[in-house]
Amino acid sequence: MGFSGELVFGRSERPLTAAPVFGGLRADDEDSVGSWWPRPGGWQTWQFHRTAFPGRPVDVLGAVVDWTGSPACVATVHDSDVARVHGLAPGGNRWSAWLHLETASDVLDRPLSELDADVPADARAALAWARSAGAGADASPATIERALRSHETFVEDLFATVLDHLGFPEAVDPGTAHRAAAPPT
Repeated sequence: MGFSGELVFGRSERPLTAAPVFGGLRADDEDSVGSWWPRPGGWQTWQFHRTAFPGRPVDVLGAVVDWTGSPACVATVHDSDVARVHGLAPGGNRWSAWLHLETASDVLDRPLSELDADVPADARAALAWARSAGAGADASPATIERALRSHETFVEDLFATVLDHLGFPEAVDPGTAHRAAAPPT
């Protein structure tokens, strides 16, 4: 059985879990909340198990964007097999997309062709959102479309891949980040 819950991606100098919407959740509790490797520039991803998430994803997303003053997105994951991603920027740029289209088609009982027809618009909207965050300058809609249509084993991995393709800095192992930045002796 895979992960079911929400992934929250955003930028802040403080942990995103410090946002009032999360009501003082404790970070890195195996049964509720955990952090992924950080990305340079204050970008971070937090994983909330279903029972730890404080409300509807779009409402929480709005609260995170208001609190950080920066674009953010939330992916609602079902058993590591499928996810619905919603992104929002302070200026109102919005996007949403399904990850693992074939599984979404089965779950929603909608033809795959209908979901696939939305991918070009979803990719353009995601790229506009990333650019409002200062990322994605070199990304192309075609690259984002391929990512949205791909099927990695775990949808959480695909979420990270989509963020990478949108031009956000790659995640860095915090155990090696300071060593790599230190000047040679």
